[in-house]
Amino acid sequence: MLDVTRLHVLVAVARTGSLTAAARELHYSQPSVSHHLAKLEAETGAKLIQRAGRGIRLTDAGRLLAERAADIIGRLDATSEELAAHVGLRTGRVRLAAFPSALGTFIPKAAGLLGAAHPGLRLELMETEPPEALRLLRAGRADVAVMFRYDDTAPEDNGLHMIHLFDDLSYLVSSTPAGGLGSGLAEYAGSPWIAGCDRCRSHLLDICDKAGFTPRISFTSDDIVAVQALVAAGLGLTLLPGLALTAHRHPGVHVTEVPASTRHVYAAVYGEPPHPPATEALVKALRESL
Repeated sequence: MLDVTRLHVLVAVARTGSLTAAARELHYSQPSVSHHLAKLEAETGAKLIQRAGRGIRLTDAGRLLAERAADIIGRLDATSEELAAHVGLRTGRVRLAAFPSALGTFIPKAAGLLGAAHPGLRLELMETEPPEALRLLRAGRADVAVMFRYDDTAPEDNGLHMIHLFDDLSYLVSSTPAGGLGSGLAEYAGSPWIAGCDRCRSHLLDICDKAGFTPRISFTSDDIVAVQALVAAGLGLTLLPGLALTAHRHPGVHVTEVPASTRHVYAAVYGEPPHPPATEALVKALRESL
């Protein structure tokens, strides 16, 4: 059986890129780090580290084991938190990964509701887009992920329990009034466009394709403040969901609802119910915040 302490050492070396930095992070001596790695190589029968000039690098086997070890350690940490949570919600923590406009709108209210109901429960927040939030969830480094998907988004992996929170309409954001979209987005086929995060960009490409054109993307940013400032300056059009416009609305932009362009917002939890009490308490607070 692999030693968890040695897996921690390998993950630290993979993350920091050197024995010295890993030793500093773990508060070990460098010889101790080398000793743990040598023992791990003996346990696995695989060469995990090789010299590269004055430094080191992981072998293919080392990278594979480090990736698996990070997931294992994350799940062990999550299990420890779950066991503590079963004792009660007087103490402990619950970790939430969420995209920026959710953190800027309803999540602060949810945090307040959670804190009022369970004062001893510590909420840890992480800002990240859906693919990374789901990766953190699968690795046991987040307990709940607030994420979004469009109808044209690829299906999520198995093993996730998706709790629908609400649907979020999309809007065409422009520097001048667009009126209605009687002929759809096709009337803006010749305009420059500003794209957002990878998932939003993919949706923009898909909805424009359905309208019969490929958008000419002049700039890409997931910063809704910067994107709206660029639109207000006449540098392009963009699509933004209502939640993003609630989080920030530039005074110089105009918005027009785009039919058939709705994103669905979920609270995702790893595994099927029943979930740990702290996780259930957070999901309850998220629902009540809306």
